[in-house]
Amino acid sequence: MDRARGAYSVQSVLKAFDLLEALAAEGAHVTVPLLAQRLDLSRNKVFRLLATLEDSGFIERDGEGAYRLGLHAFEMAQHILKSTSLIRLAHPVMEELARKHDEAVYITVMNNDEVLFLDMVDSFQQVKAMDMVGQRFPFFTNAAGKAIKAMSSPDIIKYMGRRRAGKNGVPDLKQLERELHEIRKNGVAIDFGGVGDGICAVAVAIRDYAGKVVGALTMLAPAFRMLQERLEQEIVPSMREGAEIISMKFGYARMPAY
Repeated sequence: MDRARGAYSVQSVLKAFDLLEALAAEGAHVTVPLLAQRLDLSRNKVFRLLATLEDSGFIERDGEGAYRLGLHAFEMAQHILKSTSLIRLAHPVMEELARKHDEAVYITVMNNDEVLFLDMVDSFQQVKAMDMVGQRFPFFTNAAGKAIKAMSSPDIIKYMGRRRAGKNGVPDLKQLERELHEIRKNGVAIDFGGVGDGICAVAVAIRDYAGKVVGALTMLAPAFRMLQERLEQEIVPSMREGAEIISMKFGYARMPAY
């Protein structure tokens, strides 16, 4: 009896891993029938596996009944990503910035149309923004997402106009276009309240050897500490320099101005 139960448990775990891999491969908005076909399981078994993983935070279900990987899966992936080049090369610079300004510094990347907070070096302040590692936000709501999109997708507004016209929660495209234009011109994105009330975010894009944007160096701090003078004279210059150092580690070199 014990052996049978053990064998069943192992098979259940393996099927759960198969399901997670299928969700990762298919992306967002995956349905039960699709997973059942992909895994060669009954819909009932797939539904039970999904319910268990949803309770654990590994997957999420949207209002239409489709599934995608959840925050807990990204949190676990964050530990794996520590060994990847972006985290490994950026972390020393993040530590230096966090100690210099005593504010939380993150590496953020784009995941579909959402910005994902991957890695953080925290501040020692008593009052600080909550830990955002593993959190995702629509790119147009925050400085990190806008910095990445502004520097990597010049025609993003036309793309959004085609895909999002008439949908709820869509930003004012003309206002967003103006914001992205300013970010391209200034090389930095700043927002207040984009990832939470009372939080200021400052983000600068990171590029690789080919000039492709691979993420953004992002600082989060309570808005009352990010006064205009401090932003202009301390934070923004440091963030630009930090992002440039990380980009140079990836082999990026700015083209000289003529």
